[in-house]
Amino acid sequence: MATKSFLKNVNIKSRDQARRLADALEYAQTHAGKEVVMSHAVTEIRGEQVKAFMAQYGEPRS
Repeated sequence: MATKSFLKNVNIKSRDQARRLADALEYAQTHAGKEVVMSHAVTEIRGEQVKAFMAQYGEPRS
């Protein structure tokens, strides 16, 4: 997961904004997300493995 998506500054300027943030955090804590069942195999690759993986599929078409 990209860290930039959740490493943000939050400026709360009013009491209403503070309450809405607190409500959203409490809701998120008590309501778990849906369970995801993968329909196909997933492989995580990093670094040099990416080049080898992409080489299997040839050059991109324009």
